[in-house]
Amino acid sequence: MSGEARGTVDLRETVACVTGGTGGLGLPIALALAKAGARVAILGRQRERLERAVAQVRAVQPESLGVAADVSDPVSLVEAHATIRRTLGPVTVLVNAAGGNRPDATTGPEQSFFALDPAALDAVVRVNLLGTIWACQVFGQDMVEVGQGSIVNIASVAAIRPLTRVVAYSAAKAGVVNFTQWLATYLAREYSPAIRVNAVVPGFFLTEQNRFLLTDPAAPDGLSARGRSVLAHTPQGRFGTPDDLCGAVLWLVSPAAQFVTGTVVTVDGGFLSDAGV
Repeated sequence: MSGEARGTVDLRETVACVTGGTGGLGLPIALALAKAGARVAILGRQRERLERAVAQVRAVQPESLGVAADVSDPVSLVEAHATIRRTLGPVTVLVNAAGGNRPDATTGPEQSFFALDPAALDAVVRVNLLGTIWACQVFGQDMVEVGQGSIVNIASVAAIRPLTRVVAYSAAKAGVVNFTQWLATYLAREYSPAIRVNAVVPGFFLTEQNRFLLTDPAAPDGLSARGRSVLAHTPQGRFGTPDDLCGAVLWLVSPAAQFVTGTVVTVDGGFLSDAGV
């Protein structure tokens, strides 16, 4: 979707919340929502990063808000929701962009699966899967109250095709896809068919969470062996950019996707379509 096409999405009178809104993908999504007219509340754990991020969003949409919150802490989400509701009103667009991986939850030549730290595995599952579920519990109630809304969960190609090394991350994101489909059915049947839940499956986007896996500053091309392998199996031959993802998210939260729920939209440059032969 081009910049001009995205500009036709009108989200005025909409309150949107983006978890992980200070991240490499969450912040561009928040900015795209703000450019479409939404009043955006971004959630983030680190206050300094949050302040910088919300300043960018307010430059586009002054009626926006930054709230310190940790999606792996349900109480934190409840408190953030109260602040957003009191300041901006009920949330009818929720983008769950919070997530990430950890080196100590990742296998490799020097780290066996059998030696992975249970606390690291737990942390990855909590932020990626349980954080998504808890955010939907907290903010989804606003959508039930008004009878409409759109939730977009950010998953990963690792959810569809388990990738080597990222054991906890792959399992957690697979759970996000399964939960997305479950929640879409539950909300439509139990409350309102105008409440939609979808997932976006990004391919390989070069962000802080995966830079250690995909890059090697000492290599002539700046890529690790894994990074080269990824590009070799991506028909478009490049990593994704945040702009690639924003178009899909804006479509899913817009009236143009009003008959779309329980769907998994892949934005991966063809990675999942490549059989490697």
